[in-house]
Amino acid sequence: MEPKNGIYKHYKGNYYQYIGLAKHSETCEDMVIYRALYGDCAFWVRPLSMWDEEVMVDGKAVPRFQYVGDTK
Repeated sequence: MEPKNGIYKHYKGNYYQYIGLAKHSETCEDMVIYRALYGDCAFWVRPLSMWDEEVMVDGKAVPRFQYVGDTK
């Protein structure tokens, strides 16, 4: 399922803006395009499956990216 448009907080603390979905040219895997809201505001791409997954932090499962709203 496509993520909501808006701002997300990475579990390590930085904020990112979701841009949209793209398809990997070889595998047709859904890829998330997103932009850092810090530093050089670089664009990044990551498989949707990783964007949506939970990671373990201090023994607790948390979202890799947590939706925080339309603006930071």
